[in-house]
Amino acid sequence: MTGTRAPFDAKRFREVLGHFPTGVVVITGIAEDGEPVGMVVGSFTSVSLEPPLVAFLPSRTSSSYAKLRTASSFCVNVLAADQEDLCRRFASKTGDKFAGVDWRAASSGAPVLEEAVAWIDCDFSETIEAGDHDIVLGAVRDLGVLNSVPPLLFFQGGYGAFSPGALVAPYESDLLGQIKIADLAREHMERLSADLQLECYAQSIVADELVIVAGSGTAKSTVHGHIGRRMPFAPPYGALFVADRGDEAVDAWLARRNLPLTDTDRAFYRDMLARVRERRWSLALRAPDHDEVWEEIDRFSTAPRTPELERLTGALLERIKGSYEPGDLEPGRLYDVRLLGAPVYGPDGSVAQVLALFGMPPQADVEQITAWLKRLTGAAEAVTEAIGGRAPQAG
Repeated sequence: MTGTRAPFDAKRFREVLGHFPTGVVVITGIAEDGEPVGMVVGSFTSVSLEPPLVAFLPSRTSSSYAKLRTASSFCVNVLAADQEDLCRRFASKTGDKFAGVDWRAASSGAPVLEEAVAWIDCDFSETIEAGDHDIVLGAVRDLGVLNSVPPLLFFQGGYGAFSPGALVAPYESDLLGQIKIADLAREHMERLSADLQLECYAQSIVADELVIVAGSGTAKSTVHGHIGRRMPFAPPYGALFVADRGDEAVDAWLARRNLPLTDTDRAFYRDMLARVRERRWSLALRAPDHDEVWEEIDRFSTAPRTPELERLTGALLERIKGSYEPGDLEPGRLYDVRLLGAPVYGPDGSVAQVLALFGMPPQADVEQITAWLKRLTGAAEAVTEAIGGRAPQAG
C-alpha cells in the first residue's frame, strides 16, 4: 500500500547528515585557460583498489566545478586541521584562491598544495549525474603523504580536528583523584629523594595513558620538568598496573603495542607480567637505545596524536622491551638500573599509582638494588595505608 509522500524537509536532511563527520579536501586542476582552479569538497571517498579509483561529489551549480571540468586531470588535497583559513579561501566565490599558496605540479599538471596532509593525482574517469550533484570518478595516477598530522574535519556545521578515544575520555576528573593520592605520597617521595639522593615520581593511569603527576628530587634534578608528561600505557610500560588484572585487561594492554601480535610476543609479555605479579615491584635496566627512545616518547606528550605516531611509538618500545622486568638478578654482577617501581594499592586492591625511583648511578650490585627496592616499597606501602588501600592476596 502506498500513500502520498510528504514534502521533504531539506533542513532536517542537512541536520541529520551533519551528525556524520566528513573529511575536507581541495580538488585542484589546471583549467583550459591555463589557470589553476580549486574547490572545497566534503564528499570525497575511495572507491576501488583494483583499479585504484576515488570519487568526489561536487554540486553541479558550482562555478568552480564548471571551470574544473575543463581540466584534463585533478588532484585531491587532504587539508590539515590547522588549514581552516585555507579551506575558507578555496570555498569563497571571489578573489585569487591561489595567491600566496605554495603549490607544485603533480605529474598530471594538477596543483599539489605543499602544506596539505596528502595528495592524490587523478585522471577524470567517469562523471555520473546524481540529483543536484555529480559523482566524479578519478583514476589514480600517483599519490603521497606530505605532512603526517591530523586532518581537518567538518561536523555539525563547523570545522575541527580528529581526537582518538584516549584523548576524549574524562581526563580532568581522573587526574584530580590521582593528584590527591600524589599529595599524600609527596612527603614519602621527598624523604626518599633526600635520603637516597635519587629522583622519584608518582605515575598514574589517566584516560588510558601513563601520566607523571608528582615528583621529587635533589637540587640538580630535572624531575619537576617531567610532571604532566604523558606516556603510552603500552608494553613494556605500565606492567605493574596490569599484572594483577584479568585476561581482558591484559589483552587491551597488549593491543596498544599497535604492532602485529604473534604468539611469541604474547608469551614474552605474559612471562613479564608473571614476574611482576610475583615480585610486586618493577625493574627496568638501561638499554643502548633508551635515551633515543625517551626523546621520541617525549613527542608523545606534545605532538598531535595520530595513528602513525602511535605505530611509531609501538615500534620504539619494541626496541627496549628486553630491558624491562628481567629475570632474577645474579649476585656478583653489576647492573645499570634505569628505573625501579613499586605499587600503591587502592581500596579495591588494584594499583592506584606507582612510585618510581630513577637517576641511579651505573654499575650497581644486587645488594644496592635490593636496598633501593626496600626503601621504595616501604614508601609505597605507607602511601597505600594512608589512602585506605590494600594489597591483593598472593596467588
